Amino acid sequence: MTRNWAGNIAYEAVMLLTPSSVEELQEIVATTPRIRPLGSRHSFNRIADTDAVQVSVEKLPDRFRIDGSTVTVGAGVRYGEMVGRLNDAGWALHNLASLPHISIAGAVATGTHGSGDGNGSLATAVSGLQMVTAGGELIEVKRGDPDFDGMVVSLGLLGVVTQVTLDIEQTYEVSQHVFENLSWPAIHEHFDEITSSAYSVSMFTDWGDGASTAWLKSRGDVRADLFDATPAAANVHPLPGLSGEFTTQQLGQPGPWWDRLPHFRLEFTPSNGEELQTEYLVPRTHALDAIDAVRALAAQVQPLLLVSEIRTIAADDLWLSPSHDVDCVALHFTWRQDIPGVTAFLPTLDDALAPFAARPHWGKLFETTPERLRAAYPKLDQFRALVERSDPAGMFANDLTRQWLGS
Repeated sequence: MTRNWAGNIAYEAVMLLTPSSVEELQEIVATTPRIRPLGSRHSFNRIADTDAVQVSVEKLPDRFRIDGSTVTVGAGVRYGEMVGRLNDAGWALHNLASLPHISIAGAVATGTHGSGDGNGSLATAVSGLQMVTAGGELIEVKRGDPDFDGMVVSLGLLGVVTQVTLDIEQTYEVSQHVFENLSWPAIHEHFDEITSSAYSVSMFTDWGDGASTAWLKSRGDVRADLFDATPAAANVHPLPGLSGEFTTQQLGQPGPWWDRLPHFRLEFTPSNGEELQTEYLVPRTHALDAIDAVRALAAQVQPLLLVSEIRTIAADDLWLSPSHDVDCVALHFTWRQDIPGVTAFLPTLDDALAPFAARPHWGKLFETTPERLRAAYPKLDQFRALVERSDPAGMFANDLTRQWLGS
């Protein structure tokens, strides 16, 4: 029996296959009635689960190839495994998630993101995909093809992705500054200025009356102050009580993009390890109201919480992206691994955020009705039609994805 990264999910698959070539994968898909692709197991719900066969892409060829202003890599490659090679060749990605331990295809398929007012999710860098579809056919699609915007954040329902082509840019340096004791009045009064004060900005909080911490990741000019906050005197960890040695370098020391944009260093266990996660993205116009709604639940949130993070993400055109068609603010919750307590609280959190058109992150824990999902994701029915055309037998679906799509 295998488990996800956090250990809260024991997969029910009867078999886990790990092909080492695309041809072997094609044969598996062609001869297996029901199958689910598996990445780096960093999802906290059963999106990657099945009562049939799981197929891992971790042993597929890494396919690292730079061609002009794009790089093509194997689907199972983790961001932390390729960014150094990319940087050594003089290139960079526009953004990274808070931890570099996740697989590229898995992050893309669930709409995972980094931070920054002008930065789209990781999936917005995708300019091409290769995948094995139902029946074992190998196809390649590229930006501009029909339905491409529906095929990137796919929840693993259109096939098993074998390689991903990403837009790249010239390499750059980032310096990271942390400011402590940022008050809620300052956040309310200066929210837009705070989130635009660096290339990437994250705020960490426990939702109570105490102060928050802001992490500013800058390209170029660096802000010396942040309203009523004070600069941190040493590297800090997002989670209280954990050592700053596990995080990427702070204190304004410039370094390569790949070693500053994530919060956590590849060689250490990211975040806490024994945790659960939930995240909602709300339209930026509703950000402060949504924040107030969560703060009103502080007495219920705090006993379950390790830390929360507030970030911004730019709009995109991808159908199932949580930031589809609107600039968003992400409200992320890293919970203690109290499965009964968190499970019981999730409907309350969903009810509190539903008035603000909140969209749950597909790879996290949430209790959102199919009706609310359709309202939050206006392209969901169009995506379901694409799935039905591509996989009429539903070989890539599972109970959770059928619930989400209402199929």
